[in-house]
Amino acid sequence: MVVFTASILAATLISGVPLATPVPGSGTPAGHATHEPAAAVGAGDTHAATHSVTNALATGAAGIRVPGGTNEFSLRAATATDLVEQEYQKLLDDDDVAQEEIDGWIRAADAQPNAVDAAALQRRIDVRLDGIDRRYRDFLERHPEHVEARIAFGSFLNDTGREFPAREQWERARELDPKNPTVYNNLGTTYGHRGPITNALACFEKAVELAPNESLYFHNFATTVYLFRKDVMEYYGLTNEQHVFDKAMALYRRALELDPKNFILASDLAQSYYGIQPPRHEEAIAAWRHAYALASDDLEREGVRVHLARVHVQAGKLQEARALLNNVTNGNYQVLKTRILRNLTSREAGSSNAVPDAVETGAGSRPPGNRPP
Repeated sequence: MVVFTASILAATLISGVPLATPVPGSGTPAGHATHEPAAAVGAGDTHAATHSVTNALATGAAGIRVPGGTNEFSLRAATATDLVEQEYQKLLDDDDVAQEEIDGWIRAADAQPNAVDAAALQRRIDVRLDGIDRRYRDFLERHPEHVEARIAFGSFLNDTGREFPAREQWERARELDPKNPTVYNNLGTTYGHRGPITNALACFEKAVELAPNESLYFHNFATTVYLFRKDVMEYYGLTNEQHVFDKAMALYRRALELDPKNFILASDLAQSYYGIQPPRHEEAIAAWRHAYALASDDLEREGVRVHLARVHVQAGKLQEARALLNNVTNGNYQVLKTRILRNLTSREAGSSNAVPDAVETGAGSRPPGNRPP
């Protein structure tokens, strides 16, 4: 729960998914904000910013007589550090367990909505979270300069809907460690969500400067540039919106270079072409085909086919669009398929009465296929 990811699909900067995971994550947001998997600091670890316990000195000294003076002092200091880090790691683990339990309660309630007392469930959730909250505060009261704990507590606060207190924790972490890229990424996401956008841009610039090989940070930066084009034009002194699109695409491509098998990221890049005017149909088709190659199951592949059909209709490639739609059979896409077919039929008949074909499926939507588009 430390690094966030962004997704155009949800038109929000907090996923993570993952803001954060990198990627894919959790990011985006159900039950609590999506966590990233931060590639730079450990994919799949919801507390990616955790640093490992430093126990080499204590372990290496086991069974050895240590003379007085500096060595003895160093050993004691290392042992004390180990204990602090062990306590911190236990707190992170318990935080994860609490989040998993709450997610389970929510899923169970969703499965039997008529059998659940919503107020009682909320009280149960509040009590569970309050225990973790108090432990973070107690730990930070005793170790106020523990940067990773402040980052993690900020993520906890953000996940539980307290964005401004979360920002305060991350700002404090930045004061303590101004070269920590995770802090800048997290601040960038919260400023992107609440403003000012110029702060978000500055934070993401710093994040990618400090961690130039972290795909997640480029992904979040790209999404911010894409979503807030007017602010970006003013911030960078750009006079043409096409230049903003070019900048966003360059950031997306860099993110994908660093994480070439990330389907969510490839889908976000492809979907961003919908907002570009004049359209770049050939680039969009190429981007969706690349996403198709990364899809992991039939659901994802059919989702890509829906997008490809839409782009082919927009490009006037009607025969190809119909062939693609013929291979969309999953019921989850029936409404979207019908809408695009209506537009396709209107185009074939030379009619201008096309229905808006906004497709809300995206990186996270998944439906199936049998052969490449």
